[in-house]
Amino acid sequence: MKLTQRRIEALECPAEKKDILVFDDEQKGLGVRITAGGGKTFLAQYAFGGQKRRVPLGSCSAISLAKAREAARAILGAVAHGRDPAAERKEKAREATRKATHDALTLGALLEQWHALRLADKRPSYAAEAVRAVRHAFGKHLNAPAAGLDRKAVVRVLDGLTKEGKVALASRTAAYGRACYQWAIKRGALEANPFVNLPLAPVGKRERVLSDDELRTVWKATEGPGPFNVIVRMLILTGQRREEVAGMAWNEICPDLSTWTIPANRAKNGAVNIVSLSPQAQAILRATLRLAGSALVFPGLRGPFNGFSKAKAALDKASGVNDWRLHDLRRTMATGLQKLGVRLEVTEAVLNHVSGSRAGIVGVYQRHSWSEEKRAALMAWGERVAAIVEEREAAGNVTPLRARSA
Repeated sequence: MKLTQRRIEALECPAEKKDILVFDDEQKGLGVRITAGGGKTFLAQYAFGGQKRRVPLGSCSAISLAKAREAARAILGAVAHGRDPAAERKEKAREATRKATHDALTLGALLEQWHALRLADKRPSYAAEAVRAVRHAFGKHLNAPAAGLDRKAVVRVLDGLTKEGKVALASRTAAYGRACYQWAIKRGALEANPFVNLPLAPVGKRERVLSDDELRTVWKATEGPGPFNVIVRMLILTGQRREEVAGMAWNEICPDLSTWTIPANRAKNGAVNIVSLSPQAQAILRATLRLAGSALVFPGLRGPFNGFSKAKAALDKASGVNDWRLHDLRRTMATGLQKLGVRLEVTEAVLNHVSGSRAGIVGVYQRHSWSEEKRAALMAWGERVAAIVEEREAAGNVTPLRARSA
């Protein structure tokens, strides 16, 4: 049938059918679809690769017959040049959907999803720090599409941290961002990771160890009340990590205060660590006020104590000991245990390390817990710290176990 406006208006779908197609004799490939509900739309039909393709052109009430014929000619012309207009339209639609999805997924929203879905099984302190670091560094980008964060912007932000002397923070932030984007790529939410293979400044290996005089000075500067002072002393005596000590709960400590069990979900390496508490550490706990309604030994305003930056700066000013970090107390303890003759394997067990002598195949087959050796080492270290603080010789009645077959 040669289509005209009047003939199109008169077309009807037979009662026994859902729809019918009527093609134009004047313009090859142009058809009208008439549905049982009375709807009428133009379409262009062609064959590509041996398969029939149809491209909807619009409602017959919205575009004229002349415009429909013009559109059909254009589509057939594209086919003659080896193109597939129907496939191209579908790809454009998919790209529009992808772009809309990417634009809707802001960096802030991505971080929230990462925290809720991927970091839920990680240590709370790691999860909080990972999200906080990226949010803080890329604060100006949080409301922009995550897909729009390109390599240049990432390098510019991390270079800024490096210029401020925060080389380690820049490295950690890059690692957190890389993990977040890689997770999003695996989920199909993003297609590129701007944090991969970044030109980061090398992070220098810290070797800071407090001398006996410095350790004594820091200890005496923490004589005042307050959770931070007590945390510092427990860090010195136990050698555990800052977040582990700050998050210490009363139910992790046995009734006689002889041991402190750090659960796997709070330990950095995910391994339970039983820490023997020296008499010096036990004395600190006995003197620590147990606040009603708080399960934490060192509670802060919200959850565990976390005001480390200001408190550490005040401690540096009060003690006069500078250029050190709380984490250096672990290295100081490890060095002290070495001087006491403690085996490397025991020191690593005390610190709950899984690297070094406990890594690889040795860690797989070496299952000895070193519990007795750890206890002896921590007792000896507690006495050594007391001797340093009191400026006397350490008592000779506590000696670490030095050699025992596994």
